[in-house]
Amino acid sequence: MKLRSKIATSAALTMLLACVSFAQQVKTDYDHNANFSQYKTYSWTKVKTQDPLLVDRIKSAVNGDLAAKGWTEVSSGGDVEVFAVEMTQNQQTLDTFYNGFGGGRRWGGFGNATTTVDTYAVGTLVVDLFDANTKKLIWRGTASDTLSDKADKNTKNLNKGVTKMFEHFPPNAPKR
Repeated sequence: MKLRSKIATSAALTMLLACVSFAQQVKTDYDHNANFSQYKTYSWTKVKTQDPLLVDRIKSAVNGDLAAKGWTEVSSGGDVEVFAVEMTQNQQTLDTFYNGFGGGRRWGGFGNATTTVDTYAVGTLVVDLFDANTKKLIWRGTASDTLSDKADKNTKNLNKGVTKMFEHFPPNAPKR
């Protein structure tokens, strides 16, 4: 009975660690000298992605969060130019499973260890905001997450990542 309990605990811990290691990562940075209170409008410059279906989804997610912050999209001539890049990269993880008898070197015994390689896709979205007059980068947000085989789940994660990106936007005014 104790062995079953230990196996169940190990399996639960492994699943928890797997969930934590694949959690969405969001980072932002900005030009600390930029005065974000002067910006009220924005225009899209380009959305670069391998999947043309993502262009409108990315724009929609960013537009929603910028509108919630009081910014207005204009077709051209905005105070800020928005550029977004989406990329996908394959990553790998190693899983080792032990079976058989014994507890390793200390206890002796017979047993086998099997290591498998799991490959998964990670999607990253980078959103850059440029001052339209100076062409200087004023803000950058990135969001990365493991991709699903289901488009709806990926869209939900895209929206969640963009919302996290703009959570503390615009940055506080510079302290002088």
